Amino acid sequence: MRDERLEAIVTFDERHGCISSAAELRQSVVALSLGGLRRNIEALLLPDEVEIVLQLHGLAERERHRRRAQAQLAR
Repeated sequence: MRDERLEAIVTFDERHGCISSAAELRQSVVALSLGGLRRNIEALLLPDEVEIVLQLHGLAERERHRRRAQAQLAR
């Protein structure tokens, strides 16, 4: 069972990928995908068990939709 909840704001930059920030994180976290971003945040917060909620802002939300549509077309 998770002890805490971390809400991280996520944006997207074509040069860097997904970028997240939260008060509990000492620095921004960068990853190529939302899954990678979540794993990187979890690794930074070990050994704490935290429920991570990614709040997607404009570009991050559009990029997620673009990737999902691209994956469906590939099927």
